[in-house]
Amino acid sequence: MTLLGILEAGMLFCFGFAWPFNIHKSYKARSNVGKSLLFLIVIWLGYLLGIFYKALSPNHEFVLWLYVLNNIMVGVDIILYFRNRALRKRQG
Repeated sequence: MTLLGILEAGMLFCFGFAWPFNIHKSYKARSNVGKSLLFLIVIWLGYLLGIFYKALSPNHEFVLWLYVLNNIMVGVDIILYFRNRALRKRQG
């Protein structure tokens, strides 16, 4: 693993570290207050592009899996966004 790979992995770890807490908060709060669907989609798309880049690059470093993991977590948060919106509509 190169220094660049270590730095990229560190960045992805730091970005990804917050998502489980955010997911837990979204699940428990059952609310989208302070959430932006556009922001979530842009982040999800960014991770998806990172996945494609790493998958197509000649050096398949393990950071590909960090992109995948982060993308899954953002995807879960997007799903919770729609769940919370549906819950809010049912409440009136």
